[in-house]
Amino acid sequence: MPIAHRALAALDLCLLPLRSWVSSRPPHGWLRAIRDGLGMTAAQYAARLGVSQPRISALEKSEAEETVTLATLRRAAEALDCQLVYAIVPNQPLTQTLRERAQLVANKQLARTDHTMRLESQGLSPDDLVRERDRLVEELLQGNPRRLWDAL
Repeated sequence: MPIAHRALAALDLCLLPLRSWVSSRPPHGWLRAIRDGLGMTAAQYAARLGVSQPRISALEKSEAEETVTLATLRRAAEALDCQLVYAIVPNQPLTQTLRERAQLVANKQLARTDHTMRLESQGLSPDDLVRERDRLVEELLQGNPRRLWDAL
């Protein structure tokens, strides 16, 4: 297995636990939920964060609306004795996404070729077409994955 494929498989393995962990956040955001869970008032939180009380309301609102910056969110989390965990979690394994994209590209390429060959009465049988598609998918996956993302 080439190094790039091993690295991709390792990344998928790292992301696997996160995929099952990802869930919806509380309606008013994590900051508010944790502050409430700790029984901390907005005034107490403001003092810990070194800001005014109205700033806490604005901060919690911006988190809930997804407009807060990561730096601000990190400082706010630290004031709650928490740490910010930031991750981008793919909806499915990256290897599966690449395979699906390779299948799409292969289907598109084969459709053009098969159409031309059928016009010349040289079209492939359905079984041959499946085998050729599988071969082309493997070839695409062994090559540079950047080729997969050009517009079709």
